[in-house]
Amino acid sequence: MTEDQNKHYLSINDKEIILVGTAHVSQESADLVTTVIEEEAPDTVAVELCQSRYQAMTDNNRWQETDLIKVIKEKKAFLLLSNLMLASFQKKIGKKLGIKPGEEMLRAVQAAKDTEAEIHLADRDVRTTLSRTWRLMGFWTKFKLLFQLITSMGGVEEIEKEDIEKLKQQDVLETLLSELGKTLPDLQQVLIDERDQYLAYKIRTAPGKKIVAVVGAGHVPGIKKYWDQEVDIAALETIPPKGKWGGVLKWGIPALVIALIILGFYMAGANAGAHMIKWWVLANAVLAGLGAAVALAHPLTILSAVIASPVTSLNPMVAAGWAAGLVQVFLVKPKVKDFQRLPEDIVSVKGFWQNKITRILLIVVLTNLGSSLGAFVAIPLMAKVF
Repeated sequence: MTEDQNKHYLSINDKEIILVGTAHVSQESADLVTTVIEEEAPDTVAVELCQSRYQAMTDNNRWQETDLIKVIKEKKAFLLLSNLMLASFQKKIGKKLGIKPGEEMLRAVQAAKDTEAEIHLADRDVRTTLSRTWRLMGFWTKFKLLFQLITSMGGVEEIEKEDIEKLKQQDVLETLLSELGKTLPDLQQVLIDERDQYLAYKIRTAPGKKIVAVVGAGHVPGIKKYWDQEVDIAALETIPPKGKWGGVLKWGIPALVIALIILGFYMAGANAGAHMIKWWVLANAVLAGLGAAVALAHPLTILSAVIASPVTSLNPMVAAGWAAGLVQVFLVKPKVKDFQRLPEDIVSVKGFWQNKITRILLIVVLTNLGSSLGAFVAIPLMAKVF
């Protein structure tokens, strides 16, 4: 058997694997996938999809099962918002090129069903990848990520040619984070190297003796590199705990603020201590309220963000955005039509802000961002009292 630039032949024990490297926005790749599966008639078709992405592609009604209160309480608002922003970017690319990114995966799934082959999901859950990526980022890098996701929601005409070329070798998440990866090399490890290891393990342990594996062309060299190496799959699926410095800051900033206020009263008098409290309350309240307002929150939601932020910023176990998000859910509860319109609304910035579901997620994220900025702004202002 010969090997060309798109088909690669691997083996392990008594298994034969045909690895098909695809371009993510290419009609030719989508057609190739169907042809290879029909010609090879494999026992199993492995695809570069996780369960959540598979459901996103095949179940148009999945959003109606979303429990927003649970999402907020489990601190997953940013993950869900990120997924929706990535989906928005995908849809705009699809409209521009006349083919949906990931079409080759859908074609692989359909061809597997047509040939009665078993479908094997070989990629790591995108939420795990996002969570592991998030753990590597400092506050300002997270801010850059949020900005990058928001700017990716611009008009279709703003999608540059080089972005499209990147998408032929990378998926949407890798493309959007490629710039951050230049300044944070560990992102490359999570986004590319870890997924190469994960895909290699999942493909070689797929059921059946003849397997067609459909992956993005950018992952082919890595899969070959790790093909014969031991892979600790449990470690790759684990979300690592926050670093020790994160824990120090988490409790250290509230402790510092309280200590400053006590010292202000003790060393500079009651008037100085009162001024310090004033700056803490104002900085937190104004910036948290501004974050909620930018997300077009209900006036009472904005008020809840203003009230909650000075208090929640001193308690690492809660956040102003969670309080504001829950208030918004109760005040402006999403309806069935909001869930039904979600796939269309996320294509535009206007729709993102108008849909009640995405607006709630934006309120949580932007209020938390404003509250965090408020704490950083307040401390220097408080220290001026001395």
